Amino acid sequence: MSMNNIPQSTTLSNTTAGTSCFDANHIDVTTIEDLEQVGSDKWTRYPGCIGAFIAEMDYGLAPCVAEAIEEATERGALGYIPDPWKKEVARSCAAWQRRYGWEVDPTCIRPVPDVLEAFEVFLREIVRAGNSIVVPTPAYMPFLSVPRLYGVEVLEIPMLCAGAGESSGRNDEWLFDFDAIEQAFANGCHAFVLCNPHNPIGKVLTREEMLRLSDLAAKYDVRIFSDEIHAPFVYQGHTHVPFASINRQTAMQAFTSTSASKSFNIPGTKCAQVILTNPDDLELWMRNAEWSEHQTATIGAIATTAAYDGGAAWFEGVMAYIERNIALVNEQMRTRFAKVRYVEPQGTYIAWLDFSPLGIGDPANYFFKKANVALTDGRECGEVGRGCVRMNFAMPYPLLEECFDRMAAALEADGLL
Repeated sequence: MSMNNIPQSTTLSNTTAGTSCFDANHIDVTTIEDLEQVGSDKWTRYPGCIGAFIAEMDYGLAPCVAEAIEEATERGALGYIPDPWKKEVARSCAAWQRRYGWEVDPTCIRPVPDVLEAFEVFLREIVRAGNSIVVPTPAYMPFLSVPRLYGVEVLEIPMLCAGAGESSGRNDEWLFDFDAIEQAFANGCHAFVLCNPHNPIGKVLTREEMLRLSDLAAKYDVRIFSDEIHAPFVYQGHTHVPFASINRQTAMQAFTSTSASKSFNIPGTKCAQVILTNPDDLELWMRNAEWSEHQTATIGAIATTAAYDGGAAWFEGVMAYIERNIALVNEQMRTRFAKVRYVEPQGTYIAWLDFSPLGIGDPANYFFKKANVALTDGRECGEVGRGCVRMNFAMPYPLLEECFDRMAAALEADGLL
């Protein structure tokens, strides 16, 4: 593509690539009222509550993204997504994957409105009605509900927590139950959902774990849907390895989907990517998934390209802020909430909190009514989620402090802390 044909926002985003412009001080003074004025579902569904349920950040937009969107609207670039923008999304996504040491061919990257749309294509075209899919739990809620819409049976296999006791130590680790997984494969299941980093437990899979999964998949002819939307959110001591990047076997097994929506907080712009490293999948996609591409928003393609091309420095500021927040979460769970079962996340901005040792069967409802804190009911994440909540801690630090204060006050009032 010549310079004259490159969409304008791509060149614009490159001009800001070297500056962060992430203002932590501004985030710190953001109030609940400010966030309600923004108008997101997270802060308007339950007025007055601290929104810790929907997986969005409260940190605004990278300047390069805001500028690209503003410029695009000024010139009226809001028609259906054209082929040049599809190619720009693929190019910029491939460049972003180099952060993980993955050299992926842009021609195998296609645009899609969101990761769930890619999952639906996987279910419809590869798994197919009447078959089953393994979903390790606790899981991102739609991975449990959406397959049933396509006549696919969900096989929940709980994750194992190594070293968990009455109130688990903070050095525990989530592990796959490989024996149960192999049994499901041996019984005829030919599909698996891999969420890495894992929402909602924050596990970052090792290369060795993924190779073991891949070998089982090869033995039983299993395909892997790999959701890597939280890939940029990995903490020190851990590394994100794209499943499809490991070797030819994993590349043939993988049906990968990712997006800039989590790392740049642009889910409403509706542009994700599916990375089809199996040539048969790419051929199938081009034949049967044209409508999915057509639903991708042009403004999302513009925002995504700007983010991938020019937003790295801003994201590093975000990550520093997130790391400050997770340090607070870890400290709170070691002290005031020491009775709550908790395994420190290795990635994502989500914490999984088990209040069952306190005798609370429905903590989401408990904290909603008694603390004005909105959390995700763990039961939505699988049968193992009873007594648990999913907590999004990507909010302003002072609001996260207030969130814990509210929760602790409710528990103390009932004599549970």
